[in-house]
Amino acid sequence: MRRDTNAAGDIFGGWVAAQMDLAASTAAEGFAGCKCVTVAINGMVFHHPMAVGDELNVYTRIVKVGRTSITICAESVRRIRRTNIRQKVTSGNFVFVAVDEEGRPQTLDKG
Repeated sequence: MRRDTNAAGDIFGGWVAAQMDLAASTAAEGFAGCKCVTVAINGMVFHHPMAVGDELNVYTRIVKVGRTSITICAESVRRIRRTNIRQKVTSGNFVFVAVDEEGRPQTLDKG
C-alpha cells in the first residue's frame, strides 16, 4: 500500500522486515511447539527495493537450535508486478527464544 512507502516510492524496509519476522516466528513456534519471542535479528541485508504492487514471498529455514533458542534464516523474494520475474529483496537471521506461560525461557525438546 502507498502508506507503506518512502519518499522514493519504495516499500519501507521495516515493513518487509516485519513480514519476515512474522514468517520466521511461525517457523520457530512450529518447531518449538510453544510461544517464541524475537530476541535478535542478525545480518539483515537489503538486496533490492520492493515496489507497490509487487508480491512478497518469505521463505524460512531453521539454521541453529540451542537450549532455548532457535535461529531462523528468512529470505524475502518479490515477484515484480505483472511479470514472472522474481528477485531477492531482503535476507537475515532471526533469533527466537522459546518461553513458558510466564514469559521465562523454556528448554526446547530437540528429540
